[in-house]
Amino acid sequence: MNPIDAPFSPVGIPLNPKGLKFGTDGIRGSVNTILTPALAMQIGYWLGKVLVEPGPILIGMDSRNSGPMLVSALSAGLNVCGREVWNLGLCPTPAIPGLIRRFSLPGGIMVSGSHNPPQDNGIKMFKDGGAKIDQVQQEEIERKLKGDQDISSKSPLTAKYYHYGCTYERYDLLEFYRNSLLDSVYSQRLDGLKIVLDLCWGSATVCGAELFQVLGADVIALHAEPNGLKINTNCGSTHLKPLQRAVLENGADMGFSFDGDADRMLAVDSQGRILDGDQILYLWGSALMDKGKLPGNKLVATIMSNLAFEKIWNSRGGVLERTSVGDQYVYEAMETTGAALGGEQSGHILSIQNNMSGDGLLTALHVATLIQASGSSLSTWMNSSFVAYPQKLLSVRISTSSSRHKWQQSDEVRQVLEESKTAMNSNGRILIRASGTEPVLRIMVEAINMEIVDYWSKKLVLAIENSFPR
Repeated sequence: MNPIDAPFSPVGIPLNPKGLKFGTDGIRGSVNTILTPALAMQIGYWLGKVLVEPGPILIGMDSRNSGPMLVSALSAGLNVCGREVWNLGLCPTPAIPGLIRRFSLPGGIMVSGSHNPPQDNGIKMFKDGGAKIDQVQQEEIERKLKGDQDISSKSPLTAKYYHYGCTYERYDLLEFYRNSLLDSVYSQRLDGLKIVLDLCWGSATVCGAELFQVLGADVIALHAEPNGLKINTNCGSTHLKPLQRAVLENGADMGFSFDGDADRMLAVDSQGRILDGDQILYLWGSALMDKGKLPGNKLVATIMSNLAFEKIWNSRGGVLERTSVGDQYVYEAMETTGAALGGEQSGHILSIQNNMSGDGLLTALHVATLIQASGSSLSTWMNSSFVAYPQKLLSVRISTSSSRHKWQQSDEVRQVLEESKTAMNSNGRILIRASGTEPVLRIMVEAINMEIVDYWSKKLVLAIENSFPR
């Protein structure tokens, strides 16, 4: 019998997952539809093989109810290939790379669906040094999962296993992460500040309120207990209205809202105005530049960052380097150029303060302490900041998946792009990118006012629909 058809296949035998592909942040999707325990065990097994350095693999999770199941499956796969596993339990994603560096571990896994709804989950993988696994490693795992392997008598797939790893609960390690966050602000205090925190029923509940209280802030915590059925539901960094309402009702100085795994953060000032990732980069970057602590006066952001942000940053003598969408591209650019700060509009901010791991709690602490040290308020700072240009994000479905990569061949689409560039000049832009998984084109139209945005949005969508009829 072919081992692939065997009722009890050896670990590592492919399950033939159709369409499996790593996204910009690992694998994410609906549990038991896309992300199954069987697939998780396979991923754990092959990650254990791909990470060549010896030593324990760290694993953590957010509060989703499917988390323990997937952690168990991943741990089983790692154990089968001889890997010891340290289970950190409920934790923010940035705790994983931080502790990998702290204990010189060969890698780690975070089980989290990030900002997705409760029924989803995901697997983020890290290598030694705390960076996410690279493209070569991702592609190797993908190939193995899809069956690109030699199943022979010498293969680990069919060999008898005499050495297994064990899994140990290491919840105690989270204290090192907490202390690293406090150390990053150099004992600066937040006495006298009233701060609202939306902890999103997720990873930030494990230490978020405590950190601000230790520094002296008067904390009002929303959604402050881990709840796998409510995580990201009408709360957190993708739903800011509860935070805005609480800040206004309580007369708070500022508020911070986190996503499910606390690797991103958005803020509001005392008037309820939103600080997205661009505003946070401008605030933090300006403070570092004024102190001469921003190498080359450079910030790294993605192509989605607002044009008004780029203009005001350039007017200060700063340099903004743009990358493709995805924090891994920001990381790579920062590593290549020596930049100290970068991030995305979503509030995913990378800093050399924590070796360029996106950390919502660290970012919130730095925003709060920077404002406190200035002797001013977040609202006063917002008054002097930039006013973002309107942006419209559209998803245009086309006939087939293959067509999404051919939009540049359309004369009508190219003509609209050329006309818009001439008309808007430096006061607007259009971005088009193909979805990595769907027959969809992602469009961003940005201009100095909404009337112009709407005009070019409608014209571009019509050109796409004419060129690729469904």
